[in-house]
Formats: sequence, structure tokens, C-alpha cells
Amino acid sequence: MAANGERSYALYVESGPRRRKTMVHVLQLLGCTAQGPTTEDALAATPAAIKAYLRLLQRHGEAVDPDAPVALSVAAHVMEGSWIGQGDPEPGFEPDFASLSADELALHLRHLAWLRADLLELLRALPPEALLADSPQGRPIFAILLHIAGAQCAYLRYTVGKVEGLLPAMKAVERGPEGVGDALAALWDLSAKRLAAMTPEERGRVIPHGHVQWTARRGLRRMLEHEWEHSQELSRRLA
Repeated sequence: MAANGERSYALYVESGPRRRKTMVHVLQLLGCTAQGPTTEDALAATPAAIKAYLRLLQRHGEAVDPDAPVALSVAAHVMEGSWIGQGDPEPGFEPDFASLSADELALHLRHLAWLRADLLELLRALPPEALLADSPQGRPIFAILLHIAGAQCAYLRYTVGKVEGLLPAMKAVERGPEGVGDALAALWDLSAKRLAAMTPEERGRVIPHGHVQWTARRGLRRMLEHEWEHSQELSRRLA
């Protein structure tokens, strides 16, 4: 951090070679992303995304300053692989392959819990029928929740392998909007406990999944980023 309180962030960018649809990843704030229809738009949106993410952390008691000035630099720009600009390019980013320490794991799980607590707070005010309602803003809220839960299951399996009880927990979410908040909370609790129990070997290994090399750090990044993205979507929908 500079003497004037300015904080420097290295940005990891993914887009096609024509620099159209782009996602920016702020790996120093694991989970924070910005998107845009072009690379220039996504980079321009990044300071506001950082501020919003820091507000989340501050709201839950972390000592951060969302209003501090930021200095941004592009550390890497990935423009190859399938589903480019969608959140996880095949090559990944260099920091994805560093071993995850126990302290880092605890920090990321704490941030993930805060994201989920905020999402559950949004859902508490909604009757079940509201979750199924069509919207000009996109798919029904229940469909978004199913997508969040399904992605979490996939990322968890990629990271630690088979998890006992995960399939029944997902089926409970799929039963319908009645009680979906409790079902999501149970699924997330199961996931968090398994992640917290990762061994040093699990936190450092590299696992091949098709063309993708997966790690614990990459898994936590995608869990945080994905739930942040859709929490923002739901917040806008319900504002």
C-alpha cells in the first residue's frame, strides 16, 4: 500500500482475441470480478467492483477502506481456451497453482460464509411464489439458486472429490422454492466443513479435469467469484 493510502491491485483478464466479452479477476480480493462487453468496458468497471466487494467485507467487520484510491495494473490477459470471458479460462491464472495455506483457506471460507449469509437474508423476505415468477430481467430467482447450488457441487467435487451427503443435499435444494433457503444453508454447511478439513496435500495438489488443471486455490476462487456474481445479480433484481 502506498503512503497516500492507495492500494495496488494486479488484474487477471480473460477475453477472446478480439477483446470483446471480458471478465476481470482481482485475485488479491479473491471472488471480486468485473465484466463488460469489451475489455475496455470491463477494466473501466473494475474500480467500482473493488469498492463493492470491499463494502461486503467492511459490512461484516473486516478492517478495509472501500473509499481508498486504487492503482490497477494488468498482470495477465488470457485469450485462449473455451468459454473465454465466462469466469474460468482453461489455462487458469498463474496464482491458481500456488499451494493454499491453512490461513488463506480460513479467510476465503469466512468470506464465502458472508456472501452466503447476505444471499439468505435477501431470500428471507420473499414468499415461495416470488421465486418462481417470470421476470423481464431474466430467469426466475429459483432457477438462479439451482444454478448456484449446482455449480458449488461441481466446484467442490473438482477440488476434493466425492463428498458424502452432497447428492441428497442437492436434491433437497431441487425439491422446490418452499424451504429452499434452509436447503441451501445445509448444502453450504456440508461444503464448508469438507473444505475446512482439507489436508495440506489436498491444498497443494494439482488435479487434471479434462483440459483443465484444478487446484484448491482455483476451486475457492471459482466458488467465491460465482457466488459473488450471482449475489450481485439477485441484489439488482430485488432492489
